[in-house]
Amino acid sequence: MVVSTFVITLVGWYITDKIVEPRLGKYNSKINSEEMEDLTNAEQKGLRWAGYSLLAFVAFLLILVLPPEGILRDPETLTIIPSPFFQGIVPIIMLGFIIPGIAYGKGAGTIQSDKDIAQGMTQAMSIMSYYIVLSFFAAQFVAYFSWTNLGIILAINGANILKATGFTGLPLLISFIIVSGLINLFFASASSKWTMIAPIFVPMLMLVGYTPEFTQMAYRIGDSTTNIITPLMGYFPIIVAFAQRYDKNAGMGTLIATMLPYSLAFFLSWSALFIFWFIFGIPIGPGATIRL
Repeated sequence: MVVSTFVITLVGWYITDKIVEPRLGKYNSKINSEEMEDLTNAEQKGLRWAGYSLLAFVAFLLILVLPPEGILRDPETLTIIPSPFFQGIVPIIMLGFIIPGIAYGKGAGTIQSDKDIAQGMTQAMSIMSYYIVLSFFAAQFVAYFSWTNLGIILAINGANILKATGFTGLPLLISFIIVSGLINLFFASASSKWTMIAPIFVPMLMLVGYTPEFTQMAYRIGDSTTNIITPLMGYFPIIVAFAQRYDKNAGMGTLIATMLPYSLAFFLSWSALFIFWFIFGIPIGPGATIRL
């Protein structure tokens, strides 16, 4: 684990320093940043109010959760997990941001009425406008792609074709890694993809003496190295939206082109480590071996 972490970190550094960063050009921090100024008395007061309100909110939650018969505990088992507290964690986190934000506005004098609160929320969400629009069309594409079942067809047919090649040993394992990486470009759900191809590859590789853990390790190499270049990845629109904060012309193609060197380098590095582990028969984890 230490060796693989060191190698991947070294490869990531080299790709960033020698390939990716020079392509990005010189960054001008003055374009997208504001000069830091000393806080005014009103801003300091707002921060104090925000801190006090956050402490009060946390204390209120602790009162509802920590007692054995707390309101936010499960009414029957009196446990915290599961409980209404975890079922409602999303609105609780939302309140954890809204309450200090309103307190800061009142203390700093920037919030005078409910209209100011709505305006502030609108301004904050305007940053995510590109992400919302992109997510809408991306969701349509993913939905139509799922409706055609092309991802499932590619996954199952790719597995069957690889099974029919008659490969054995290391060529079979490397081919499996490549197929997993290619399928990931069209079917980004790792768990669903593994559910479909595991019933084919796990028994097949067990018949030739390889453990299911080793098979999953090979699958994860192909799956993880192409996640950063597939538009079907759920976080892809978010990454594009944040990239546009620093480069207004950044888009999906820009992000894929930037990440492609990492994808190729990590694919080759992980595959080399995989081959090294395979040749020398090194255990892949606690209680996990390569061969049955």
